[in-house]
Amino acid sequence: MESKETLTGFRRTLYETVFESDTRAGKLFDVILLVSILLSVSIVLLESVPSIQQEWHDMLVVLEWIFTGIFTLEFIARLWVVLNKRSYLFSFFGIVDLLSVLPTYLGIFIPGAQSLLVIRSLRLIRIFRILKLARFVGEGQNLRRALLASQYKIIVFLTVVGTAVIVFGTIMYLVEGPAQGFTSIPISIYWAIVTMTTVGYGDISPHTPFGQFIASIIMIMGYGIIAVPTGIVSSEMMQLGKRQKITTQVCQHCLREGHDSDAIYCKYCGKEIN
Repeated sequence: MESKETLTGFRRTLYETVFESDTRAGKLFDVILLVSILLSVSIVLLESVPSIQQEWHDMLVVLEWIFTGIFTLEFIARLWVVLNKRSYLFSFFGIVDLLSVLPTYLGIFIPGAQSLLVIRSLRLIRIFRILKLARFVGEGQNLRRALLASQYKIIVFLTVVGTAVIVFGTIMYLVEGPAQGFTSIPISIYWAIVTMTTVGYGDISPHTPFGQFIASIIMIMGYGIIAVPTGIVSSEMMQLGKRQKITTQVCQHCLREGHDSDAIYCKYCGKEIN
């Protein structure tokens, strides 16, 4: 079975190169990959400029295909060396790696599809492993745990906010009415959301004294509400306890990272990660 398979020889070396950054070859590979991602995304951005696209169209197309070929070979290499191919294909980075090459091929049949190549920019998240900033990986794990631990508090908070904007939006519809731009309750709710988040587009505004008074209350509430989610997540992060030193090593079986420095087995799937 594939779960009992182990990496040996060239396949293991290639795995450490393309999936990890603990070796010099792995770090060099990922740095080159990041430069390629930046250049390929820049090409997509330049193609959207009419003057540049008209003058350099052929060269940009050639460069786009060159980078697509590089990323295609990289995707095939990752798929070959990984033990659990299904886990990789359906992981976040697996999906992003696949989507980073598909638009160019789809562009043959669907004009303009290559613009979706900006998805490649998501691959820059790997920079935390490439620069061996294991501390950032650990902090990312802590933030994820804090968000999961506070999800019910956040849901309650958003429910209260949602109810408030519905109530205030309905009141403003009755107070101001269509003559002042509040043509419907949904439009009034939109205004309440914009006002409470202190964005203030200004496309709709109250004109009556009572409406302006209500708007003032909503704006003051908005400033107080901004601090609530921050306080919820911060309190959860403070309760996480003593931080463990985190490595950049990736489990060969489930492709999860963020393991403790002294870990022998993966904390997620239980397989050995040496």
